[in-house]
Amino acid sequence: MPRIIIAAVLVLAGCTQMDPPNVIYILADDLGYGELGSYGQTLIRTPNLDQLAAEGMRFTQHYSGSPVCAPSRCTLLTGRHTGHCQVRDNYELGGFADSTERGQLPLEESTYTLGRMMQEAGYTTAIIGKWGLGGPNSIGVPNQQGFDYFYGYLDQKQAHNHYPSHLWRDAEWDTLANGYFHPHQRFEGTDPHDPSAYDNYKGADYAPDLMADEAEAFIRENAGGPFFLYLAHTVPHLALQIPDEELAAYDNILSESPYDGTRGYLPHIRPQSAYAGMISRMDAHVGQIMDVLRELGIDDETLIMFSSDNGATYVGGVDTEQFHSSGGLRGGKGEVYEGGIRVPMIATWPDVIAPGSVTDHVSAFWDVMPTLAGVVNTELTIEVDGNSFLPVLLGEQPPAPSEMYWEYHGRNWRGAQAARIGPWKGVRLGGKDSVSAPVRVYNLVDDPAETTDLADTHPEIASELLALMQSRSDSKIARWNFAE
Repeated sequence: MPRIIIAAVLVLAGCTQMDPPNVIYILADDLGYGELGSYGQTLIRTPNLDQLAAEGMRFTQHYSGSPVCAPSRCTLLTGRHTGHCQVRDNYELGGFADSTERGQLPLEESTYTLGRMMQEAGYTTAIIGKWGLGGPNSIGVPNQQGFDYFYGYLDQKQAHNHYPSHLWRDAEWDTLANGYFHPHQRFEGTDPHDPSAYDNYKGADYAPDLMADEAEAFIRENAGGPFFLYLAHTVPHLALQIPDEELAAYDNILSESPYDGTRGYLPHIRPQSAYAGMISRMDAHVGQIMDVLRELGIDDETLIMFSSDNGATYVGGVDTEQFHSSGGLRGGKGEVYEGGIRVPMIATWPDVIAPGSVTDHVSAFWDVMPTLAGVVNTELTIEVDGNSFLPVLLGEQPPAPSEMYWEYHGRNWRGAQAARIGPWKGVRLGGKDSVSAPVRVYNLVDDPAETTDLADTHPEIASELLALMQSRSDSKIARWNFAE
């Protein structure tokens, strides 16, 4: 494929190489803002991601597209926030069983995705990991949405089990040596302290390992570049499943007792060690990617970004308070408070991004598409909600933040909305039932934990934030709209 010159960008960066970089975008699943060492974590070991932060740039005010999986991934791939994008909440089709696998609401035909943009720029594209934007035989599958290669889970419900019966290679079913069991079961043994009583919740083929190996193989096969790899990890999203050898690193470190599955997902004899071990295993997979780039001599030709699709979980036996998973922010997954949508973001690009740099530039998933358009020197031909943060990566004057808006339609919020303008954050709950649902106002500079509602003392700010919320477009899905 032809290689595209991005001389202007690279000259500004002081780099003599004239070819575009390979791009690897790594997305964790339900990783909280405070669950990496570089973001203050003291219990969970993440040496490779901490090294990535030391070699590149750490973002302190980066946001996911949504507090849950599918809409967050839609915003990343389309450059539209949840007030404009096609998928605004998880929309499940089919069931958990293999025979009823149908995935989620598919992206519409010919959607202009990040993958398609990179293809048009001359990149070989792949997504390895969790898709969640169209099930088997739908128009939403990755190979019809801008990706040359896919390996992983089409259905995000199937990804609740890290020992699945199968994964998908493009449109082909890839049978694994695990059989099938439902990923939501309660403890069925007689002694919760007997390790053998949990053997029924394990398998032989650990999907995160298989997907990491596929990512390595894709990089090796396309080392001549340019390539774009979207590596969508399925951890630390529950269920709590990890090869037993990973638990030893957390012996006598964490406070825990056996989890019986009563709060959702699978039981585990050492739930906190399993959770920490899942993150450490993912960190090792990131190290695997870094090692192969160095081995092939293309590490200095590769831009890596790492983030998470939303905040930390609130169910399934994980003690997020012990881990300080939200880093002091309010809430977690399924909430539009900061703990649900503010996520880690690390970017490294040798000789371009200054090592050990930190930015407080306010950015979000919908900024990734215009940023990468700048990296590969292509012009977007569609309307997006984001602004490029390429100047931030280059150490130049930051651009104005893009429009910051989120909506979420799950849990029991009866419609949740959030917006941010400068230091001001607005949160509105109950908008499905009432046009007069109030906007709560927080100053994130003074109050990042969102403890004090300032709406009464700053009514003009509340009105401005409400106007931003009301600028959303109606969704084709009736339940994703608000009272009028």
